[in-house]
This record gives sequence, C-alpha cells and structure tokens, in this order.
Amino acid sequence: MKPTIATVRPAHKLLTSTDYDVVIVGAGSAGLSAALILGRSMRRVLVCDAGAPRNVTSPAVQGFFTRDCTAPEELLRIGRSQLTPYESVEVRELRVTSITKENGHFRVEADTESNRTTVATARKVILATGVEDELPPLDGMREFWGRGVLHCPYCHGWEVRNQPLAVYGRGKTVTGLALLVSRWSSHITVCTDGPGHLTNNARRRLRQQGIAVREECVQRLVGNPDGMLRCVEFETGEPLECHALFLHAPQHQRAPFAKQLGCRFTKKGAVWVDKKQQTSVTGLYAAGDLTPGQQQAIMAAADGSKAGIVINEQLTREECPK
Repeated sequence: MKPTIATVRPAHKLLTSTDYDVVIVGAGSAGLSAALILGRSMRRVLVCDAGAPRNVTSPAVQGFFTRDCTAPEELLRIGRSQLTPYESVEVRELRVTSITKENGHFRVEADTESNRTTVATARKVILATGVEDELPPLDGMREFWGRGVLHCPYCHGWEVRNQPLAVYGRGKTVTGLALLVSRWSSHITVCTDGPGHLTNNARRRLRQQGIAVREECVQRLVGNPDGMLRCVEFETGEPLECHALFLHAPQHQRAPFAKQLGCRFTKKGAVWVDKKQQTSVTGLYAAGDLTPGQQQAIMAAADGSKAGIVINEQLTREECPK
C-alpha cells in the first residue's frame, strides 16, 4: 500500500525503509489532529478511516473552541479538508484488521472498501480508535443515545438546562453524577432501576440538593413524536417526566489492537500511556477516548496534536543520532 500522491520528504536518510513514517488508525478528532501536526512536519502519514465516530448520533459537538455546536460529521469534514495542502498525508477508507511489530517497525493489514487486503509498513503507529459505550438493555436507551440519553453534562448540560432531568445508575457513580448535573438544573431525579445501594451519607447529600430518588425497576424510555425523550416508565408507579437522562455507561475498547500488541491497560480498561502519549509498547502511541482522562472532542484533538509532536521529535532523534 504505497502513497498514491506525490510526497514531500526531508533531505535525510531514513533509518528503516517503510511505506510511511506513521500510520494513524482512526480518523476522529484525535487522529485527524495528529495527522495535521505530522503533515506540517513533512512526515509521510497514512490515516485509516473506517467508520462513524462515537458521537455520530449527537446533534452537535459542544465546547470545541471556535467550533461550538458543529455537527460531528461537519467537524470531521472540516478536519479532513484542512489536510489537503499537506502532500505527504494520505487519508483512506480502510478497515484495519491486524497490526504487528517486526524488525523495529509496524506492519498494518487492512481491508479496502472493495474487501481487498492491503498492507502498509510504518515506523510508528498511533491508535485513535476510541471506545464503545455499553448501554443498559432497556427499551429506548440506544434509540435516544446522544439526544435524550446523554453521558456528559459538559457536552450537553447547557442544551437541557433548567429542565426536568433524570440520572440513571447506582452507588457512588450515580451520586456523583447527579450532584454534578444539579449545577444545570434544580429538577433532578435519580433512577436506580432497583435497589440503589446508596449510603446514608449519599442519600443525605442528594436530599440537601433537592434531588429525588426512585428505586423502582425501569421498564422503558418513552419519546415524543419529534424523537426526543419524554419520560421514564417504571414497572410500578407513575412515569417520570424528563427532558433528558444522564448516565455513566461502562465502556470497552472499540478495536482489539492494543490488546493484541500486548499493551498495558488501566484498571478501568483504558490503554495506559505515558506523558508523551506512548503506550507500553515502544513506537506505539494512543490518543483520544481510548486513553485515561476526560472524554471530549477537543481533548481528543489535543491528545492527537501532542502525539504528533512527540513522534516527530522522536523520529528526528532517530535520524540525527548523537
């Protein structure tokens, strides 16, 4: 899989003969941001784009400096278009199937849109593949995800401010989230979907903020004709009218490559990275939601930018030994 466009190369001798300096797996905010930095550094880059981003169901990306309230697909379209001037960057519709490390570089196998297998080699790889959210198996959870069922008050709280809101979950997790969401609305109800496992102190804190608790089992989420959330229905008791429902859903890695390559993971299942965005595997970097920390598009973009800078400087050190 060789570059199909003219590339610009710095006047130095490469230490290894590879198709690309860097292959980036994932073309969301993190991947495209990394590609931009590396393109501006005149590095040969392949970006593998193979699917919709995690926020595809959301009406807009919020809190992204200069791009607040931009539709997710529009944000990525702008990001891809701004790579056009950088001749050494190639973005292709490829579904990566395998990444292996051999002889000091990486071998990346991928399927094309026509289901043909192609191979590229690279000196470094950036994983920007994101995560998948594991939503509760309740009617309406998946249907309203990103619009009426929300994960981040910083991303969506302003849009539902001062409205009746529900917060779904149990124990410490739901307590902390409910207290946070109460900064956007004074009409908050915690729905624990069965016994809430709330301590006396947690109940006291919720009560002090005027947050109600309902421990009936949830039956389903019901929407309005416009497709937005209207209420939570329980197996017993009156429905809870609400404009949106927040929850902290468990997550898992969207792609298996970090595990296959033997990367270290955190206790919460994120790919461990050091201060330079490098995983425990030398030469393999990760950026965006698959790594620890807050999950916002602008933070993913920052991770990608940092990874691009770090990789360019590492490549330079390899090309200019002491």
